[in-house]
Amino acid sequence: MDNLNLISNFAEFKELKNIDKSTMIGVLEDVFRHALQKQYETDENFDVIINPEKGDLEIWRNRTVVADDEVENPNMQISVSEAKKIDPTYEVGDEYADEIKLNSFGRRTVLSLRQNLASRILDLEKANLYEKYSEKVGEIITGEVYQVWKKEVMVLDDEENELLLPKSEQIPSDFFRKGDTIRAIVSRVEMINNTPKIILSRTANEFLERLFEQEVPEIFDGLITIKKIVRIPGERAKVAVESYDDRIDPVGACVGVKGSRIYSVVKELRNENIDVVNYTTNTQLMIQRALNPAKISTITIDEESKTASVYLKPDQVSLAIGKGGLNIRLAKMLTGYDVDVYREIEEEDVDLKEFADEIEPWIIEALKGIGCDTAKSVIALPVDELARRADLEEDTAKEVVAILRAEFE
Repeated sequence: MDNLNLISNFAEFKELKNIDKSTMIGVLEDVFRHALQKQYETDENFDVIINPEKGDLEIWRNRTVVADDEVENPNMQISVSEAKKIDPTYEVGDEYADEIKLNSFGRRTVLSLRQNLASRILDLEKANLYEKYSEKVGEIITGEVYQVWKKEVMVLDDEENELLLPKSEQIPSDFFRKGDTIRAIVSRVEMINNTPKIILSRTANEFLERLFEQEVPEIFDGLITIKKIVRIPGERAKVAVESYDDRIDPVGACVGVKGSRIYSVVKELRNENIDVVNYTTNTQLMIQRALNPAKISTITIDEESKTASVYLKPDQVSLAIGKGGLNIRLAKMLTGYDVDVYREIEEEDVDLKEFADEIEPWIIEALKGIGCDTAKSVIALPVDELARRADLEEDTAKEVVAILRAEFE
């Protein structure tokens, strides 16, 4: 067994594991010096010469030539008569160097060397991977789906490192098969049992932000700033943007001509609706923009409780609330205010609060939740639709309508 048998694949390790030359040499030297210490009790008088590119390794032991009767430590000294057998020119006091072959270590030591080396390289690879992806947190990476499980998807990057995309970090409509190309953001890197675990995300706000940076040069260049992003992944998102150049329309730049720029973002997010709004420090105006596409009549703001009462014409209430209440939920998240939507009371109409002594409070709240906060807005709906939308029993809906109709008769 010679040196080459042990280290012939060092060059392959360097290429596959992304370990630089100086680090590899340091690890190899450390491993072999550890073996020398066990074998000879010291490694001080040994030179370990490594060329990982070719897989060459040499170990030379340096000993002092002493008189025949003065050899106290055979590892550090050699008798002059023994040295002269190799080269007659040696004299007492000279330095004598001889090469140590691996087979002199013994089979068990060589096996231990192999295991130690493999373990050190594996640890080094894990440390490099952890460091590499710790620096990539918040960046988009592209990988290939390798394995799909119920709770997560394994993704391989271009160096075949294993990354994980948990179900909780996937857009609800995401569906992947083995071999699919996937884009996601590096969410976090954890070290579990000395092994790095790289978690990806497609639901993080930062993923949407990075996508905008890729599609909108003005954002990448810093001319437009994304002030805040709120989203319900796969459903709807609102993005507040601000321009530092008065000549640039931030909303127009983000949307692009005929929606060309935002289309790629929407497609990547599985057709998630994205509303881009101009950011402003004017609270009233910001709430108004956040509730787009609804047209607001008046707004009353309470700064202490961070609440806003918004009044709209009857045909605008459903627009403000949005499908499944998404629009108003996102408006609250974007502005930081608890927004309550009210229908403007028409002449001769009566607010539902006036019927609190006849209609139970939870029913009134249910009706308000679907945008019906006046008597006429409730009466205007067919009983079956009212029951379905407000999640009421049909008999209860009939009773409520009867009470309200009586007010106008």
